[in-house]
Amino acid sequence: MILHSIDAGYFKLDGGAMFGVVPKTFWHKLIPADQNNLCSWAMRCLLIENGKQLILIDTGMGNKQDAKWQSYYYRHGEGELVKSIRAKGYSENEVTDVILSHLHFDHCGGAVKWNEDKTKFEMTFPNAKYWSHSEHFHAAIHPNQREKATFFNDNILPIQQAGQLFFVDKVLEKPFQNIEFLLADGHTEKMLMPKISYLNKQVLFIADTLPSHAHIPVPYVMGYDINPLITMKEKESLLNQAVDNEWVIFFDHDPHYDCATIQRTEKGFALKDKGSLKAFF
Repeated sequence: MILHSIDAGYFKLDGGAMFGVVPKTFWHKLIPADQNNLCSWAMRCLLIENGKQLILIDTGMGNKQDAKWQSYYYRHGEGELVKSIRAKGYSENEVTDVILSHLHFDHCGGAVKWNEDKTKFEMTFPNAKYWSHSEHFHAAIHPNQREKATFFNDNILPIQQAGQLFFVDKVLEKPFQNIEFLLADGHTEKMLMPKISYLNKQVLFIADTLPSHAHIPVPYVMGYDINPLITMKEKESLLNQAVDNEWVIFFDHDPHYDCATIQRTEKGFALKDKGSLKAFF
């Protein structure tokens, strides 16, 4: 097995929305905001060569939406999903499986693309099975008012229409060796958090339960979460497990670090080690 961190670019979101009720005076030293109170966030994906399988976790936001929509999120950086995969020595046609932690646009938008003349959508990874959770998929195509602006049918329905959508909770056998799925309901219903056994360690793709190292304190939860109190319970449980079992946490949005380990202190959970994926292996 080989793991690769994949750079799908950066975008900006409001700092207050990203930290909920936590005052800016607490978080801005860790994640600085610009003059519009916007902070830069990574769209980081994880590519796993696992025997005959080439598995991608998440796909960033893609580029299907028009320029006006893109301008709302200030897409920036040199990173791009397919470019980054190719830079690791692989082709998008070689990807066998795409695990979508959840179907918010910044995690699944790159799964589907326009064809060359922009007349119809096609799969970015034409030979891949795309994996979600059935209850999450139902929530995404029948969105609540809180999440309606982040679930786009153009990102979701073409996967189903292409016959490439599969659900991890509806298969009889585990689809992947050395990968198990933890679930979370605080950020969005039935979000997948793949936990990978790799080189005698456990790597948790924690998705938006813990988007960055600045979100380690349990009360630091996003305003985007549909159930912030549930997020806090889920975070506390996961962080306890991470400390006790020395898990490596893989961040999807941290602008600085791929990964971190966690420690307990007198003041609660805190960052222990941090750095690139390679730094931990």
